[in-house]
Amino acid sequence: MIPFDVIAELAIQTPSKILLLVMDGLGGLPRPETGLTELASATRTNLDALARESICGLTVPVAPGITPGSGPAHLALFGYDPISCLVGRGVLSALGIGFPLEPTDLAARINFATIDEHGIVIDRRAGRIATETNRQLVQLLRGIQIPGVQVFVETESMHRAVVIFRGPNLSPHLSDTDPQRTGVPPLPARALEPAAEHTAEVVNRFIAEAARILKPHRPANYILLRGFSTYPHLPQFGDIYKLRAAAVATYPMYRGLARLVGMDVLPTGETFADEVETVRTHWAQYDFFFVHFKYTDTTGEDGDFTAKVLAIEEVDRALPDLLALGPDVIAVTGDHSTPSLLRAHGWQPVPFMLRSRYEVPDDVQEFTERACQRGTLGRFPARDVMLLLMANALKLEKYGA
Repeated sequence: MIPFDVIAELAIQTPSKILLLVMDGLGGLPRPETGLTELASATRTNLDALARESICGLTVPVAPGITPGSGPAHLALFGYDPISCLVGRGVLSALGIGFPLEPTDLAARINFATIDEHGIVIDRRAGRIATETNRQLVQLLRGIQIPGVQVFVETESMHRAVVIFRGPNLSPHLSDTDPQRTGVPPLPARALEPAAEHTAEVVNRFIAEAARILKPHRPANYILLRGFSTYPHLPQFGDIYKLRAAAVATYPMYRGLARLVGMDVLPTGETFADEVETVRTHWAQYDFFFVHFKYTDTTGEDGDFTAKVLAIEEVDRALPDLLALGPDVIAVTGDHSTPSLLRAHGWQPVPFMLRSRYEVPDDVQEFTERACQRGTLGRFPARDVMLLLMANALKLEKYGA
């Protein structure tokens, strides 16, 4: 991986514009009945047309065989090493809703969940409760008091919220309480080092109080916590690449990722059409746009093959409106795969295409996993995406004599 200080020396400002469209969880696996993935099953008139004008390949978010979370997968697309720059989900959730984190605050992602009368997790997402229901439950949890610690609970979206603990000697070195599967009981928070014992006691007390309060509120009658983290300080995106960068995302966590690396997060609505309009409105102000589409991931996690196909088709219909803005370089990809067959993130590589006037299109005729295997780029690390975008936007000087 090329060090950031070398990239910063090579990076130059130019008028050209880059658009990176990330369809979260884009990659999939074939449906046994048809042998086709969600992407291959979708009507892709505009995505396929773009593929025919592009160079294509498959990105590897972290390393072959490693299933990535959304945080490291996106950081890799932004050019960061997903191993050394690992960021906890709690911080990303807090930043995503604009919570004013202090340096020693400890944040964790909350999933409202459903447990049965035996204390077994039967739904890790509480049926994806409405965000308004989430707000009502969060208001109840705000009444929890723990001596010596301030507790802040905030709604993120649907079944997801965030808790922030503020006090002395709080450690992020805790295990998650989310077992990441159903049919088993929730896990207690465990200290991963002796200095975190006190923090584990604080967290487990909070969970116990939350369980008491939520007991009558099935399906959201329990909480699962993960991603305990404090605020990290990463090199800033604009300093590395000399870009005026904007992020457009409906989902809070991805706004948090963008804020963490120093992008401007643009207010937008709840639909992809709203996101496209936000890009159009601010097109003159920035030279890099990160545009995020969530529902290819959500539907994959739900195991809903048909809904994921429809989500892909929603992006396909909107793509001409983005292309009409005239980006000098446009790339379309995902952060990771979320096959509906797995109902979870997968380790499979992710389809990628890039169009610019400075690349000779390859022979790929359609934007699918199988077709992208035959593309010019082959399989390559996701962290190299930014270098390709920068080069094709003529924003990198020559390296060496």
